[in-house]
Amino acid sequence: MEIIICSDASGVGELAAAKLARVVRDATSAPVLGVATGSSPLRAYLALARLVAAGKIDLSQAYAFALDEYVGLPAGHPESYAEVIRTTVTEPLGLDPARVRCPDGFATDLEAAGPAYEAAIKAAGGVDVQLLGVGANGHIGFNEPTSSLSSRTRIKTLATRTRLDNQRFFAHLDEVPNHCLTQGLGTIMDARHVVLVAQGESKARAIRGLVEGPVTAMCPGSVLQLHPHATIIIDEQAARQLTLADYYRDTYAKKPSWQRFDQ
Repeated sequence: MEIIICSDASGVGELAAAKLARVVRDATSAPVLGVATGSSPLRAYLALARLVAAGKIDLSQAYAFALDEYVGLPAGHPESYAEVIRTTVTEPLGLDPARVRCPDGFATDLEAAGPAYEAAIKAAGGVDVQLLGVGANGHIGFNEPTSSLSSRTRIKTLATRTRLDNQRFFAHLDEVPNHCLTQGLGTIMDARHVVLVAQGESKARAIRGLVEGPVTAMCPGSVLQLHPHATIIIDEQAARQLTLADYYRDTYAKKPSWQRFDQ
């Protein structure tokens, strides 16, 4: 696990985009992106869109798979993740909409929707690089605390903390769905590279548990300690509770040029 501490949230977005771009350029076939919603990845998407606009990266042939989708919202709802991905990822990055897929939270058979999504990811060749945020309770995707560390795409009940955090996107808490369809922790771990971004002091406790705590289902993101290519990019506020913050800064500053992806 590589921990990179940036001075501010803008730096987090720029560096995450640089890492995503490097993986895309190194892909031997059509790259497969794992994309996330929420506020944390937005700066990364903006920075990646600038690379696309400048002709430094081409995503027109890329595939993209979203992490999760609410269950219970009508199709086309502006806060459905299918719509959020369309407006923040597909269109700004020049992706082919036919190559972008979200878990089918609108399916009549939700139990079958999970395995179908797993099969679609496998058919595309697997995810090359998965972008993640992290919830205040340590969840990644919608894998709430006590989620199985080997779980696959399935329906989950959202924790009250998660619903309260997401209330800002809705007029009232009652409008926030209670359920979702989410990739599992095992699914996320199958990605060849993982990039997790976090900004702000409200994420400091989760980052401490994810990076320096034990691997435990009580902090689902801690499973990334077992991933061979996990990059955690955070700002100074999110790094406030890390015991080894100075070591992470020193390690990145002395990283040899052949290992860097920000050049």
